[in-house]
Amino acid sequence: MHSWNDNAPIYQQLADRLASQLLDGNPPEGEALPSVRLLANQYLINPLTVSRALQSLADNGLVESRRGLGMYVRPGARQRLLQSEREQFLRKEWPQLREKLKQLGIGAQDLQWEDLQ
Repeated sequence: MHSWNDNAPIYQQLADRLASQLLDGNPPEGEALPSVRLLANQYLINPLTVSRALQSLADNGLVESRRGLGMYVRPGARQRLLQSEREQFLRKEWPQLREKLKQLGIGAQDLQWEDLQ
């Protein structure tokens, strides 16, 4: 069962989940995404909501529609997504995380790379 929250529209939450999968290389560039019907059944949501999520990914240049064939991952999509996610992390999430670490008295010496892997 997939859970949704009230913080964002469901189509945006689905688009974020699919983008996360693209970031992991699933499906690979040039390959087809699952069909609207399959995604709707998998996530137990309306096919129109799925279509809107896929359109959001298309609007961001990550996937493209091929008439009669479905949605395909565009070449370079993973790299564009990776760059965008990095920028967002550094601009929005890292300052908050850095402040929390400072507040808790956690320094670089307390963070071991092995713990993060």
